[in-house]
Amino acid sequence: MVEPMYKEGGSKNSKVKEVFFLFLWMGFTAFGGPAAHTAIFYDQVVRRRKWVDDQRFLDLLGATQLIPGPNSVEMCTHLGFLRAGWAGFALGGIGFILPSMLMVMGLAYVYTLYGSAPQIAYVLYAVKPVVIAIILSALWSLSKKAIKDVGTGLLAAAVIALNILGVDNVFLLLGGGVVFAVAKWLLEHKDLKNLSFSFLPATFLTISKATVSEFNFSTLFFSFLKIGSVLYGGGYVLFAFLRSEFVERLGWLSDQQIIDAIAIGQVTPGPISTAATFLGFILGGIRGALLATLGMFLPSFILVAATNPLIPRMRASPWFSAFLDGVNASSLALMAVVVWQLAAAAFVDLPAVAIGLVSTALVIFTRINTTWIIFAAVMYGVVRFFLGF
Repeated sequence: MVEPMYKEGGSKNSKVKEVFFLFLWMGFTAFGGPAAHTAIFYDQVVRRRKWVDDQRFLDLLGATQLIPGPNSVEMCTHLGFLRAGWAGFALGGIGFILPSMLMVMGLAYVYTLYGSAPQIAYVLYAVKPVVIAIILSALWSLSKKAIKDVGTGLLAAAVIALNILGVDNVFLLLGGGVVFAVAKWLLEHKDLKNLSFSFLPATFLTISKATVSEFNFSTLFFSFLKIGSVLYGGGYVLFAFLRSEFVERLGWLSDQQIIDAIAIGQVTPGPISTAATFLGFILGGIRGALLATLGMFLPSFILVAATNPLIPRMRASPWFSAFLDGVNASSLALMAVVVWQLAAAAFVDLPAVAIGLVSTALVIFTRINTTWIIFAAVMYGVVRFFLGF
Protein backbone atom coordinates (compact mmCIF):
# COMPACT_ATOMS: atom_id res chain seq x y z
CA MET A 1 0.00 0.00 0.00
CA VAL A 2 0.98 3.64 -0.31
CA GLU A 3 2.47 5.40 2.68
CA PRO A 4 -0.19 6.45 5.24
CA MET A 5 -0.64 10.15 5.88
CA TYR A 6 0.49 11.17 9.40
CA LYS A 7 0.48 14.92 9.28
CA GLU A 8 -0.60 17.92 11.29
CA GLY A 9 1.21 16.53 14.36
CA GLY A 10 -0.03 13.94 16.81
CA SER A 11 1.01 10.33 17.37
CA LYS A 12 -0.01 7.31 15.34
CA ASN A 13 -2.24 6.17 18.22
CA SER A 14 -4.06 9.48 18.24
CA LYS A 15 -4.69 9.13 14.49
CA VAL A 16 -6.04 5.61 14.98
CA LYS A 17 -8.44 6.82 17.68
CA GLU A 18 -9.48 9.74 15.49
CA VAL A 19 -10.29 7.39 12.60
CA PHE A 20 -12.23 4.92 14.72
CA PHE A 21 -14.35 7.46 16.58
CA LEU A 22 -15.08 9.54 13.48
CA PHE A 23 -16.37 6.56 11.50
CA LEU A 24 -18.12 5.19 14.58
CA TRP A 25 -19.95 8.50 14.90
CA MET A 26 -20.84 8.48 11.22
CA GLY A 27 -21.99 4.89 11.59
CA PHE A 28 -24.58 6.19 14.06
CA THR A 29 -25.64 9.17 11.95
CA ALA A 30 -24.98 8.55 8.22
CA PHE A 31 -28.34 7.79 6.59
CA GLY A 32 -29.22 7.46 2.93
CA GLY A 33 -27.09 4.84 1.18
CA PRO A 34 -23.75 5.00 -0.69
CA ALA A 35 -24.32 8.30 -2.51
CA ALA A 36 -25.27 10.07 0.72
CA HIS A 37 -22.41 8.40 2.60
CA THR A 38 -19.96 9.62 -0.03
CA ALA A 39 -21.23 13.16 0.42
CA ILE A 40 -20.94 12.92 4.22
CA PHE A 41 -17.42 11.48 4.03
CA TYR A 42 -16.44 14.31 1.70
CA ASP A 43 -17.78 16.89 4.13
CA GLN A 44 -15.99 15.32 7.10
CA VAL A 45 -12.58 14.25 5.76
CA VAL A 46 -11.99 16.73 2.91
CA ARG A 47 -13.79 19.94 3.83
CA ARG A 48 -13.50 19.82 7.61
CA ARG A 49 -10.47 17.70 8.51
CA LYS A 50 -8.51 17.95 5.23
CA TRP A 51 -7.15 14.41 5.48
CA VAL A 52 -7.06 14.24 1.67
CA ASP A 53 -7.64 16.67 -1.19
CA ASP A 54 -10.43 16.59 -3.74
CA GLN A 55 -8.42 14.66 -6.33
CA ARG A 56 -7.33 11.90 -3.95
CA PHE A 57 -10.91 11.56 -2.67
CA LEU A 58 -12.19 11.26 -6.25
CA ASP A 59 -9.57 8.64 -7.08
CA LEU A 60 -10.58 6.59 -4.04
CA LEU A 61 -14.25 6.93 -5.01
CA GLY A 62 -13.55 5.76 -8.53
CA ALA A 63 -11.52 2.80 -7.26
CA THR A 64 -14.28 1.66 -4.90
CA GLN A 65 -16.83 1.87 -7.71
CA LEU A 66 -14.74 -0.54 -9.77
CA ILE A 67 -14.72 -3.36 -7.21
CA PRO A 68 -17.68 -5.29 -5.81
CA GLY A 69 -18.97 -4.94 -2.28
CA PRO A 70 -20.46 -2.14 -0.15
CA ASN A 71 -18.75 1.03 -1.47
CA SER A 72 -19.33 3.02 1.74
CA VAL A 73 -17.34 0.55 3.82
CA GLU A 74 -14.62 0.45 1.18
CA MET A 75 -14.27 4.24 1.33
CA CYS A 76 -13.93 4.02 5.12
CA THR A 77 -11.11 1.51 4.87
CA HIS A 78 -9.29 3.51 2.18
CA LEU A 79 -9.54 6.75 4.15
CA GLY A 80 -8.71 5.03 7.42
CA PHE A 81 -5.51 3.60 5.95
CA LEU A 82 -4.39 6.93 4.49
CA ARG A 83 -4.86 8.54 7.88
CA ALA A 84 -3.59 5.84 10.28
CA GLY A 85 -2.17 2.85 8.43
CA TRP A 86 -3.35 -0.73 8.85
CA ALA A 87 -5.02 -0.05 12.21
CA GLY A 88 -6.97 2.79 10.59
CA PHE A 89 -7.81 0.50 7.67
CA ALA A 90 -9.42 -2.06 9.97
CA LEU A 91 -10.98 0.24 12.55
CA GLY A 92 -12.34 2.68 9.95
CA GLY A 93 -14.46 -0.04 8.36
CA ILE A 94 -15.38 -1.72 11.65
CA GLY A 95 -16.33 1.61 13.24
CA PHE A 96 -18.71 2.39 10.39
CA ILE A 97 -20.31 -1.07 10.35
CA LEU A 98 -20.65 -1.64 14.10
CA PRO A 99 -23.45 0.84 15.02
CA SER A 100 -25.65 -0.22 12.13
CA MET A 101 -25.06 -3.90 12.87
CA LEU A 102 -26.09 -3.49 16.51
CA MET A 103 -29.18 -1.42 15.66
CA VAL A 104 -30.27 -3.88 12.98
CA MET A 105 -29.84 -6.79 15.39
CA GLY A 106 -32.09 -5.00 17.87
CA LEU A 107 -34.73 -4.37 15.21
CA ALA A 108 -34.45 -7.98 14.07
CA TYR A 109 -35.17 -9.13 17.62
CA VAL A 110 -38.30 -6.94 17.70
CA TYR A 111 -39.23 -8.32 14.29
CA THR A 112 -39.03 -11.92 15.53
CA LEU A 113 -41.36 -11.02 18.41
CA TYR A 114 -44.02 -9.17 16.41
CA GLY A 115 -43.59 -10.56 12.89
CA SER A 116 -43.37 -7.23 11.05
CA ALA A 117 -40.96 -4.35 10.55
CA PRO A 118 -41.32 -1.36 12.88
CA GLN A 119 -42.93 1.78 11.48
CA ILE A 120 -40.30 3.56 9.39
CA ALA A 121 -42.23 5.70 6.92
CA TYR A 122 -42.23 8.82 9.12
CA VAL A 123 -38.45 8.79 9.58
CA LEU A 124 -37.79 8.16 5.88
CA TYR A 125 -40.17 11.00 4.97
CA ALA A 126 -37.99 13.51 6.84
CA VAL A 127 -34.57 12.04 6.09
CA LYS A 128 -34.81 11.66 2.30
CA PRO A 129 -35.00 15.40 1.46
CA VAL A 130 -32.00 16.07 3.72
CA VAL A 131 -30.01 13.31 2.04
CA ILE A 132 -30.68 14.84 -1.38
CA ALA A 133 -29.45 18.24 -0.19
CA ILE A 134 -26.20 16.69 1.11
CA ILE A 135 -25.58 14.74 -2.10
CA LEU A 136 -26.22 17.80 -4.29
CA SER A 137 -23.70 19.83 -2.30
CA ALA A 138 -21.03 17.13 -2.65
CA LEU A 139 -21.78 16.67 -6.35
CA TRP A 140 -21.31 20.38 -6.98
CA SER A 141 -17.96 20.47 -5.17
CA LEU A 142 -16.57 17.24 -6.64
CA SER A 143 -17.70 18.09 -10.17
CA LYS A 144 -15.20 20.95 -10.27
CA LYS A 145 -12.42 18.35 -10.13
CA ALA A 146 -14.05 15.48 -12.00
CA ILE A 147 -15.40 17.48 -14.96
CA LYS A 148 -12.04 18.81 -16.08
CA ASP A 149 -12.78 19.59 -19.73
CA VAL A 150 -15.28 19.19 -22.55
CA GLY A 151 -14.43 15.51 -22.91
CA THR A 152 -15.23 14.55 -19.32
CA GLY A 153 -18.36 16.71 -19.48
CA LEU A 154 -19.60 14.91 -22.59
CA LEU A 155 -18.75 11.56 -21.02
CA ALA A 156 -20.73 12.38 -17.88
CA ALA A 157 -23.74 13.45 -19.97
CA ALA A 158 -23.55 10.22 -22.00
CA VAL A 159 -23.35 8.09 -18.85
CA ILE A 160 -26.42 9.82 -17.39
CA ALA A 161 -28.40 9.22 -20.59
CA LEU A 162 -27.35 5.58 -20.92
CA ASN A 163 -28.02 4.83 -17.25
CA ILE A 164 -31.52 6.29 -17.52
CA LEU A 165 -32.04 4.00 -20.54
CA GLY A 166 -31.12 1.03 -18.36
CA VAL A 167 -27.46 0.34 -19.18
CA ASP A 168 -25.68 -1.44 -16.32
CA ASN A 169 -23.75 0.70 -13.81
CA VAL A 170 -20.60 -1.43 -13.85
CA PHE A 171 -20.47 -1.49 -17.63
CA LEU A 172 -20.79 2.32 -17.66
CA LEU A 173 -18.02 2.77 -15.08
CA LEU A 174 -15.54 0.48 -16.80
CA GLY A 175 -16.65 1.55 -20.27
CA GLY A 176 -16.42 5.23 -19.37
CA GLY A 177 -12.86 4.78 -18.17
CA VAL A 178 -11.80 2.75 -21.22
CA VAL A 179 -13.53 5.01 -23.77
CA PHE A 180 -12.04 8.17 -22.27
CA ALA A 181 -8.54 6.67 -22.05
CA VAL A 182 -8.68 5.38 -25.65
CA ALA A 183 -10.08 8.67 -26.96
CA LYS A 184 -7.37 10.67 -25.23
CA TRP A 185 -4.68 8.33 -26.53
CA LEU A 186 -6.02 8.57 -30.09
CA LEU A 187 -6.02 12.37 -29.92
CA GLU A 188 -2.36 12.24 -28.94
CA HIS A 189 -1.54 9.77 -31.77
CA LYS A 190 -3.52 11.18 -34.68
CA ASP A 191 -1.13 9.63 -37.19
CA LEU A 192 -2.34 6.11 -36.35
CA LYS A 193 -4.72 4.81 -39.01
CA ASN A 194 -5.63 1.43 -37.62
CA LEU A 195 -6.38 0.41 -34.09
CA SER A 196 -8.07 -2.67 -32.78
CA PHE A 197 -8.85 -3.46 -29.17
CA SER A 198 -11.25 -5.61 -27.25
CA PHE A 199 -13.15 -4.85 -24.10
CA LEU A 200 -14.34 -7.60 -21.82
CA PRO A 201 -17.29 -6.38 -19.73
CA ALA A 202 -17.62 -7.40 -16.14
CA THR A 203 -19.31 -10.73 -15.55
CA PHE A 204 -21.93 -11.25 -12.94
CA LEU A 205 -22.82 -14.15 -10.72
CA THR A 206 -25.70 -16.27 -11.91
CA ILE A 207 -27.12 -18.14 -8.98
CA SER A 208 -28.59 -21.40 -10.13
CA LYS A 209 -31.85 -22.59 -8.70
CA ALA A 210 -31.98 -25.73 -6.59
CA THR A 211 -34.30 -27.52 -4.27
CA VAL A 212 -35.05 -26.16 -0.81
CA SER A 213 -32.24 -27.07 1.59
CA GLU A 214 -32.02 -27.37 5.35
CA PHE A 215 -30.59 -24.37 7.20
CA ASN A 216 -26.99 -24.52 8.38
CA PHE A 217 -24.52 -21.85 9.47
CA SER A 218 -21.76 -22.67 6.99
CA THR A 219 -24.12 -22.27 4.01
CA LEU A 220 -25.37 -19.01 5.52
CA PHE A 221 -21.82 -17.63 5.80
CA PHE A 222 -20.67 -18.72 2.34
CA SER A 223 -23.89 -17.46 0.71
CA PHE A 224 -23.29 -13.97 2.07
CA LEU A 225 -19.56 -14.23 1.28
CA LYS A 226 -20.51 -15.02 -2.32
CA ILE A 227 -22.91 -12.07 -2.52
CA GLY A 228 -20.41 -9.69 -0.92
CA SER A 229 -17.79 -10.79 -3.47
CA VAL A 230 -19.87 -9.94 -6.54
CA LEU A 231 -22.30 -7.24 -5.41
CA TYR A 232 -22.38 -4.11 -7.55
CA GLY A 233 -25.02 -1.42 -7.20
CA GLY A 234 -27.37 -0.27 -4.45
CA GLY A 235 -30.29 -1.62 -2.48
CA TYR A 236 -32.32 -2.80 -5.45
CA VAL A 237 -29.39 -4.87 -6.74
CA LEU A 238 -28.85 -6.30 -3.25
CA PHE A 239 -32.54 -7.20 -3.15
CA ALA A 240 -32.15 -9.20 -6.38
CA PHE A 241 -29.15 -11.14 -5.06
CA LEU A 242 -30.78 -11.86 -1.69
CA ARG A 243 -34.02 -13.00 -3.28
CA SER A 244 -32.28 -15.25 -5.78
CA GLU A 245 -30.13 -16.89 -3.09
CA PHE A 246 -32.40 -17.16 -0.05
CA VAL A 247 -35.89 -17.32 -1.56
CA GLU A 248 -35.42 -19.10 -4.88
CA ARG A 249 -32.31 -21.24 -4.34
CA LEU A 250 -32.34 -22.13 -0.64
CA GLY A 251 -35.99 -21.52 0.23
CA TRP A 252 -35.10 -20.17 3.68
CA LEU A 253 -36.90 -16.81 3.47
CA SER A 254 -39.97 -15.19 1.96
CA ASP A 255 -40.15 -12.20 -0.38
CA GLN A 256 -41.63 -10.09 2.42
CA GLN A 257 -38.73 -10.87 4.74
CA ILE A 258 -36.27 -9.76 2.05
CA ILE A 259 -38.23 -6.54 1.52
CA ASP A 260 -38.31 -5.89 5.28
CA ALA A 261 -34.55 -6.50 5.50
CA ILE A 262 -33.83 -3.93 2.76
CA ALA A 263 -36.19 -1.44 4.44
CA ILE A 264 -34.41 -1.87 7.78
CA GLY A 265 -31.05 -1.43 6.05
CA GLN A 266 -32.27 1.82 4.49
CA VAL A 267 -33.83 3.37 7.59
CA THR A 268 -30.87 2.66 9.86
CA PRO A 269 -27.66 4.68 9.49
CA GLY A 270 -24.54 3.11 8.07
CA PRO A 271 -24.27 0.63 5.18
CA ILE A 272 -27.50 -0.69 3.66
CA SER A 273 -25.81 -4.07 3.37
CA THR A 274 -26.43 -4.64 7.09
CA ALA A 275 -29.65 -6.09 5.73
CA ALA A 276 -27.46 -9.21 5.89
CA THR A 277 -27.31 -8.81 9.69
CA PHE A 278 -31.11 -8.69 9.83
CA LEU A 279 -31.57 -11.82 7.73
CA GLY A 280 -28.81 -13.65 9.59
CA PHE A 281 -30.55 -12.95 12.91
CA ILE A 282 -33.92 -14.10 11.53
CA LEU A 283 -32.35 -17.36 10.41
CA GLY A 284 -29.84 -18.09 13.17
CA GLY A 285 -30.05 -15.61 16.04
CA ILE A 286 -26.98 -13.68 17.17
CA ARG A 287 -24.59 -16.28 15.72
CA GLY A 288 -26.33 -16.10 12.37
CA ALA A 289 -26.28 -12.29 12.42
CA LEU A 290 -22.52 -12.20 13.09
CA LEU A 291 -21.71 -14.79 10.42
CA ALA A 292 -23.91 -13.08 7.82
CA THR A 293 -22.32 -9.69 8.57
CA LEU A 294 -18.81 -11.13 8.34
CA GLY A 295 -19.58 -12.86 5.06
CA MET A 296 -21.07 -9.74 3.50
CA PHE A 297 -18.27 -7.33 4.44
CA LEU A 298 -15.10 -9.48 4.50
CA PRO A 299 -14.60 -9.31 0.69
CA SER A 300 -14.59 -5.51 0.84
CA PHE A 301 -11.66 -5.45 3.27
CA ILE A 302 -9.71 -7.95 1.16
CA LEU A 303 -10.37 -6.14 -2.14
CA VAL A 304 -9.44 -2.72 -0.74
CA ALA A 305 -6.19 -4.10 0.67
CA ALA A 306 -5.40 -5.58 -2.76
CA THR A 307 -6.28 -2.53 -4.87
CA ASN A 308 -5.08 0.34 -2.65
CA PRO A 309 -1.46 0.22 -3.92
CA LEU A 310 -2.68 0.48 -7.52
CA ILE A 311 -4.41 3.84 -7.14
CA PRO A 312 -1.33 6.15 -6.99
CA ARG A 313 0.33 4.07 -9.73
CA MET A 314 -2.73 4.52 -11.93
CA ARG A 315 -2.62 8.26 -11.38
CA ALA A 316 1.10 8.35 -12.29
CA SER A 317 0.54 6.53 -15.59
CA PRO A 318 -0.82 8.69 -18.46
CA TRP A 319 -3.02 5.85 -19.73
CA PHE A 320 -4.45 4.85 -16.36
CA SER A 321 -4.71 8.48 -15.25
CA ALA A 322 -7.03 9.08 -18.21
CA PHE A 323 -8.88 5.87 -17.36
CA LEU A 324 -9.36 7.06 -13.77
CA ASP A 325 -10.57 10.47 -14.99
CA GLY A 326 -13.19 8.68 -17.08
CA VAL A 327 -14.25 6.53 -14.13
CA ASN A 328 -14.49 9.57 -11.85
CA ALA A 329 -16.68 11.48 -14.31
CA SER A 330 -18.86 8.38 -14.76
CA SER A 331 -19.14 7.90 -10.98
CA LEU A 332 -20.45 11.42 -10.47
CA ALA A 333 -22.85 10.99 -13.37
CA LEU A 334 -24.27 7.87 -11.73
CA MET A 335 -24.58 9.77 -8.43
CA ALA A 336 -26.56 12.43 -10.29
CA VAL A 337 -28.97 9.77 -11.56
CA VAL A 338 -29.37 8.46 -8.00
CA VAL A 339 -30.27 11.98 -6.82
CA TRP A 340 -32.91 12.27 -9.54
CA GLN A 341 -34.41 8.90 -8.62
CA LEU A 342 -34.42 9.70 -4.90
CA ALA A 343 -36.03 13.08 -5.53
CA ALA A 344 -39.08 11.46 -7.08
CA ALA A 345 -39.63 9.47 -3.87
CA ALA A 346 -38.60 12.24 -1.47
CA PHE A 347 -40.49 15.36 -2.56
CA VAL A 348 -43.97 13.98 -2.19
CA ASP A 349 -45.63 17.12 -0.81
CA LEU A 350 -44.93 20.74 0.16
CA PRO A 351 -43.57 20.00 3.68
CA ALA A 352 -41.05 17.58 2.17
CA VAL A 353 -40.00 20.22 -0.38
CA ALA A 354 -39.62 22.72 2.46
CA ILE A 355 -37.39 20.30 4.38
CA GLY A 356 -35.25 19.89 1.27
CA LEU A 357 -34.91 23.64 0.69
CA VAL A 358 -34.02 24.38 4.31
CA SER A 359 -31.50 21.54 4.36
CA THR A 360 -29.90 22.76 1.12
CA ALA A 361 -29.55 26.27 2.56
CA LEU A 362 -27.99 24.91 5.77
CA VAL A 363 -25.51 22.71 3.88
CA ILE A 364 -24.44 25.45 1.46
CA PHE A 365 -24.50 28.60 3.59
CA THR A 366 -23.58 27.38 7.09
CA ARG A 367 -20.88 25.22 8.66
CA ILE A 368 -23.38 23.06 10.56
CA ASN A 369 -22.21 19.46 10.62
CA THR A 370 -24.35 17.42 8.22
CA THR A 371 -24.86 14.69 10.81
CA TRP A 372 -26.75 17.17 13.01
CA ILE A 373 -29.02 18.10 10.10
CA ILE A 374 -29.80 14.42 9.55
CA PHE A 375 -30.37 13.89 13.28
CA ALA A 376 -32.82 16.82 13.33
CA ALA A 377 -34.71 15.24 10.42
CA VAL A 378 -34.91 11.90 12.28
CA MET A 379 -36.29 13.65 15.37
CA TYR A 380 -38.84 15.49 13.22
CA GLY A 381 -39.96 12.16 11.75
CA VAL A 382 -40.31 10.62 15.22
CA VAL A 383 -42.38 13.59 16.43
CA ARG A 384 -44.65 13.31 13.38
CA PHE A 385 -45.18 9.64 14.11
CA PHE A 386 -46.18 10.14 17.73
CA LEU A 387 -48.34 13.20 17.04
CA GLY A 388 -49.95 11.58 13.99
CA PHE A 389 -49.55 14.36 11.42
